[in-house]
Amino acid sequence: MGYDALLWLSFGGPEGPDEVMPFLENVTRGRGVPRERLEEVAVHYRHFGGVSPINRLNREAIAAVEAELAAVDIDLPVYFGNRNWDPMVEVTLARMTADGVRRALVFPTSAYGGYSACRQYDEDIARARTSVGDGAPELTKLRQFFDHPLFVAAFADAVRAALAELDDPAGARVVFVAHSVPASADAAAGPPEEGGHRYSRQIAEAARLVATEAGVAEYDVVWQSRSGPPSVPWLEPDIVDHIDALHGKGVPAVVVCPVGFVSDHLEVLWDLDNEARERAEELGMGFARAATPNADPRFARLVVELVREHTEGSPARKCSAFPSAGCTVNGAPCAVGCCAPATRPRG
Repeated sequence: MGYDALLWLSFGGPEGPDEVMPFLENVTRGRGVPRERLEEVAVHYRHFGGVSPINRLNREAIAAVEAELAAVDIDLPVYFGNRNWDPMVEVTLARMTADGVRRALVFPTSAYGGYSACRQYDEDIARARTSVGDGAPELTKLRQFFDHPLFVAAFADAVRAALAELDDPAGARVVFVAHSVPASADAAAGPPEEGGHRYSRQIAEAARLVATEAGVAEYDVVWQSRSGPPSVPWLEPDIVDHIDALHGKGVPAVVVCPVGFVSDHLEVLWDLDNEARERAEELGMGFARAATPNADPRFARLVVELVREHTEGSPARKCSAFPSAGCTVNGAPCAVGCCAPATRPRG
């Protein structure tokens, strides 16, 4: 039995000022986040007119994937669903069911493991199927792709291009950045000798692969967008603190590569293009930010390659020895066991 469709599953984002607070309430539902904290984050969205670029970028990427599928004679309609905002995945899956879809592949817009980046998409799939009920399509989630050669090559070219923007690229430090997570959540995967597949290890491996491809001998891996009470440890150092540290060492310029993101989420625009850039400029440091890959034609080809692993039995292309993970059916836990939810501290 073949596949009838591809579901593009993403995070979602507001597309107008009136949508900002309802969106943030969806994101944080059940987590006990104070209203004042949501108001602080809302300022970031309102800085950009209350519009996150993520839905637009997803639609553009979907159009590119549709063209790539057609170019290789794969007949798979692509549907778009989100976790936190319109189009909600439950509504999209109901439409797929009404359209007669019985078996679909799912592309989640995260390259990595971990709870929020991987396991929560499994929960989205299971929730959407439950909401539809009998007759809901079987959904097979595609694997993680942080070490796919097309992903690595797109970021490597972006790093080279960012270095070329600087007056003195030879003196610049390349810094890879990903979304921070609570240290307890990262540790929940367990040690690698026990099958652990930590998010932080995947980020470090992706940074190594991109740096090698780009010809960058020395680089750093840091984090951004932490939240929650200060008493809860998150992965560190933060990008802005790291820029301060580099300045203290006499580094004249920095190239920031958001290797943890496939597209320009609002957090990339705010934390990197706004806060990190402003801090570098205050310190008199050169600053350039590498592009994310979803506008690169190779990204659409990557998605189609992942599809062909299932539709044609094509071999998985990988640049690392990490075990393939993330491929699940109907939201069942991944066999690698890398993405178990950790207890979320409150406070």
